Amino acid sequence: MLRIENGQFKDEFGRTRMLRGVNLGGSSKVPTTPDGATWRKEGFFDHRNVSFIGRPFPLAEADEHFTRLRAWGLTFLRFLVTWEAVEHAGPGIFNQAYLDYLAAVIEKAGEYGFELLIDPHQDTWSRFSGGDGAPGWTFEAVGLDLTAFEATGGAITHQVHGDPFPRMIWPTNNNKLAAATIFTLFFGGNDFAPLTKVAGEPVQEYLQRHYIAAMQQVASHLMGMAQVVGYDTLNEPSSGYIGVTDLNNPIGQMQMGTSPTPFQSMLLGESMPQEVDVWKIGLAGMRRSGRRRIDPAGRRAWLPGYACIWQEHGVWGVDASGSPHLLCADYFTRVNGKQVDFNNDYLRPFANRYASAIRQVDPGALIFVESIPHHALPEWQVTDAERIISAPHWYDATVMMFKDFNPWLGYDIRAGKLKVGPWAVQRSFAQQIQQLQIQARQKLRDAPTLIGEFGIPFDLQGKRAFRDGNFTKQEQAMERNLSAMDDALVSWTLWNYTADNTNERGDLWNDEDYSIFSRDQQTDKQDINSGGRALRALVRPYPTHSAGDPLRIQFDILRRDFKFTFRHDPQAAAPTEIFVPCYQYPQGCQVAVSDGAWDLDMGRQKLVYRHSLEREEHWVRLRPAFDRQKTDKA
Repeated sequence: MLRIENGQFKDEFGRTRMLRGVNLGGSSKVPTTPDGATWRKEGFFDHRNVSFIGRPFPLAEADEHFTRLRAWGLTFLRFLVTWEAVEHAGPGIFNQAYLDYLAAVIEKAGEYGFELLIDPHQDTWSRFSGGDGAPGWTFEAVGLDLTAFEATGGAITHQVHGDPFPRMIWPTNNNKLAAATIFTLFFGGNDFAPLTKVAGEPVQEYLQRHYIAAMQQVASHLMGMAQVVGYDTLNEPSSGYIGVTDLNNPIGQMQMGTSPTPFQSMLLGESMPQEVDVWKIGLAGMRRSGRRRIDPAGRRAWLPGYACIWQEHGVWGVDASGSPHLLCADYFTRVNGKQVDFNNDYLRPFANRYASAIRQVDPGALIFVESIPHHALPEWQVTDAERIISAPHWYDATVMMFKDFNPWLGYDIRAGKLKVGPWAVQRSFAQQIQQLQIQARQKLRDAPTLIGEFGIPFDLQGKRAFRDGNFTKQEQAMERNLSAMDDALVSWTLWNYTADNTNERGDLWNDEDYSIFSRDQQTDKQDINSGGRALRALVRPYPTHSAGDPLRIQFDILRRDFKFTFRHDPQAAAPTEIFVPCYQYPQGCQVAVSDGAWDLDMGRQKLVYRHSLEREEHWVRLRPAFDRQKTDKA
């Protein structure tokens, strides 16, 4: 049983839990039928006739994948479910066969001792706006023509753009017309689009009601499964246009490729050609590199019979000569004269509504809350939902953006600057993660933190490792990430495990390749580790249950030397348990302790340590069995 107390995860014995797990899985963003890999265009727009049965893997493969993840110690799953998978056929039409499949996979996970949270995953709203998540009919409900987004600059999708798909361009879709419009309607339609209704219902209520009802369907099918500890609210939410101070300026932190301003996006949506800025990224950051003309060639982003929602609400208009004008550049910043705050005015009420709805089905569910990536959390009030967990994402930005690893370079997201030198980078990374934990305690009323996503692309250096078999850089990049997590003493779920990952197409989505497993690396199906990537860094000891407060976790990847230090809690009613992977210690391991007694069971990959009461702080050290050095010193 997982509970939260004083900003920590606890078990029923009062021990501190350290959660280590993975996102399952990367290809759950796309349908199995027809094959929804984003490089395929065939059948893309037939969005009501799809199936996600078989995501994250066919039920027949569940034993293999759960056995592997269990052997690697990744026993806490962030389990991806998309709104589209549940309700793709139309409003209120739920795919019962998919929900039955989902329940069967998660029941199997429970048999292997996994715990999990359900992650209603989305990126830039939907597959049809360059990401994943929401059904295609959500665009049609508000009058948007999803087949016209590419022509009108409303989104860039791999399916329509084709290969090669620009690296890491997909997040820029949050700044473009399709995603920015519908996120604004979803979170703030009552304030910013009061005239917009769907079947007579205010658009904000319509969209939120359907999304929440779909997730309630998931919760109903999983009811009674103790392994399901909770539900995320919404992966990586976006504020759309809410809070944009000048619609003539670019929005968002990510500017790459053609980048129309919000006003230009609205005009492009009405088939008015525009000269827009083009941006590119370098080590010094993002910069304008030129201009490009976008001509929709008569296409509109709106379906026949629908006008631009923002023109209808007086954001912009056309004069007598037919020239467009921006009428209210700061339209999305104020409501009734009051300055708006996305987090507190829109995200927090939504999260509370979602938490209440899920707990109508599963009263004991924990609720995992995310804000816009790299933005502050909402200010949680005493009247808001309880048993809340912060689930931010953090990525090694230089590795992610440039798909290369340099031990001397890292990026400090907080300061917006490069860090130079291995030690400076490592210290900065740990501090960034610690700051996320501090923010959770301050903003969410002493909530614990689970880093919901972090990870590395494995296709570094133009996929060189896939050709020469040398994954040293991937191991180093993974080690840098994991050491920062250890230094911060934080729980996490790594991005990601994709059962059908390939070297050629990665995770099957937008040319990303973050999976810690690939069939193309699997040379021996009898070896549970075969197919794993960067396992030397990834599969490492950690305290699963600590009879007190963790103080330090240290793992030397070269020597396979692990040390855990903690301060015991007199109220903890069970001993400390440590995951001891056979992968690192195939011949067993030497154990040294500060005091007390221990018992090691390599068959179960577990060490049980019973501390004495003679001292407050205790340590446990593990080294390979063949290391003949003395083990009785710290």
